[in-house]
Amino acid sequence: MLTKKEWQQLITICDNLPARVKFSPALPYAFTEHGVMMLATVLKSKRATAMSIRIIEVYIKMREMLLTHKDILLKLEKMEAKFISHDQHINIIFQYLKQLLSPPQKPRARIGFRRSDED
Repeated sequence: MLTKKEWQQLITICDNLPARVKFSPALPYAFTEHGVMMLATVLKSKRATAMSIRIIEVYIKMREMLLTHKDILLKLEKMEAKFISHDQHINIIFQYLKQLLSPPQKPRARIGFRRSDED
């Protein structure tokens, strides 16, 4: 039986499911790799055995793909986190550069002659 979380993921991925299946209050059952293997031992026809073997091959291929994609996703997440921190550091550098390019002006002492009534 699928968990509630797995069922929600399946609904979001497969949006072409019939409404009676999508909105069913009962959680659905699904075959696992081991379930297909058990089914293959029960069914004795050549066609059933061939289909069971093919389904198991598909499960194995899916597992390999998931593991490959999982590694890629983990690397992408690490790179994303790295670039986000780089962006923050670059922003700080630009802020300091702007401060260096336009430092605050101190009031300068006035040069020249002053009248006696000026300060």
